[in-house]
Amino acid sequence: MKRHHTFVKVRYAETDQMGIVHHGNYAEYLEIARLDWLDELGVSYKSLEKEGIMLPVYELNTKFIKPAYFDDILRIETQLKELPRVKIEFSYQVFNQDEELITTAYTILVFMDSETKRPIRCPEYILNKIKN
Repeated sequence: MKRHHTFVKVRYAETDQMGIVHHGNYAEYLEIARLDWLDELGVSYKSLEKEGIMLPVYELNTKFIKPAYFDDILRIETQLKELPRVKIEFSYQVFNQDEELITTAYTILVFMDSETKRPIRCPEYILNKIKN
């Protein structure tokens, strides 16, 4: 399935007293990577919202293998797990600047109608972009 790479530089404010990236920041890193993945596909999250579609996170799972530190350049590899239906699933691998795998993760998001707050199917135009 479609794969994309995003680079994030660790900022000082994202680290704890030990100089290690606080685990809570990884959700933001994954969101940055996911939005880049959508942009690369040709779909902006802003345009989805204008269409009345939201993509709330349903599930987030993260496995921390090695720490990341202030000023590290992280490469986040984002991959779609399967063609989306009502849910869209991504897997992530986070590497440091030495190309060491430091974190793996996955997220599941749900396509939702912003008015009714009910799940909806993935828009056909997104499926077409993924298939091409």
